[in-house]
Formats: sequence, structure tokens, C-alpha cells
Amino acid sequence: MLPSDGCPCGSGLPLAECCGRHHAGEPAPTPQALMRSRYSAFALNLTDYLLASWHPDTRPASLLPDETTRWVALEILESSEEVDEGVVHFRATFREGRRFFVLEERSRFLRERGRWFYRDGDSTIARLKPGRNDPCPCGRPRKFKSCCGRG
Repeated sequence: MLPSDGCPCGSGLPLAECCGRHHAGEPAPTPQALMRSRYSAFALNLTDYLLASWHPDTRPASLLPDETTRWVALEILESSEEVDEGVVHFRATFREGRRFFVLEERSRFLRERGRWFYRDGDSTIARLKPGRNDPCPCGRPRKFKSCCGRG
């Protein structure tokens, strides 16, 4: 994906005007903005950003780039914030090989020193089995059989 392309988070904005600002160091103003930027970072394999935006109490020591997972769609189900805590409930569709999956998570965020951090989340992963005539899970306005289902 090139920087001039649409942002992976699905906002419809160019990457540079959306999540790219946060990847470059501008603090995310809300938990939802941070969650979207983290989704985009997963899609773009920006592991340094993922670690930097993870709360130090729950951050892993390292993250390896994942070349096998292709993140294809994000849906925000609910988002809230109160003072220095926030929650974002989302669904993210991804593809590994020819199989699609859906990650659903209720993520928790903390704000410290004016910056939001991902703390942790409760998640589930389910296999997605689209039918040939179903809409493509990648979000394009095509049937599965004429889009990602072609091989």
C-alpha cells in the first residue's frame, strides 16, 4: 500500500491524512483513533508503532512482522471514553492464505501524560466462510466469487 492510497482503517481518507499522522508521531485524540491507527499499523506491518502505542504494563518485549496475514476490513461496533479510560469494540476481517477470519475484540485503552495507549482486550477469532454469491469480505462492492474467491 502506498501512502497516497486510502487508509487501511476504512475511513475513506488518504493514509497521510488519517492514521499515517499517528504513525508519524502525532498523538491519537481518542481511543477509537488509536485503535484505527493500530489496525492500520497491523495492516502495514508497522511493529515499532504497535509497540510504542501499547501500554508498558502489558506490552510484549517484541513483535515480529507478519507477512502471512492480510488485514482486509475494519468495523467499529462501539466506542466510549471517560476521562482517562476508553473502550473500543470492533471486528476486523483478515485473510491467511485462502481462508478468511474475523477477530472481534473489546479493547481497553488508558490515557497517560496526554497520550492514549492500548492496554488489553477480550477477543475471539472465528472462521469466515463466505458463499460464492455473498458480498466479498474484503469490503469491495463485488461478490466473493468474482473478487477474493477467484484464487
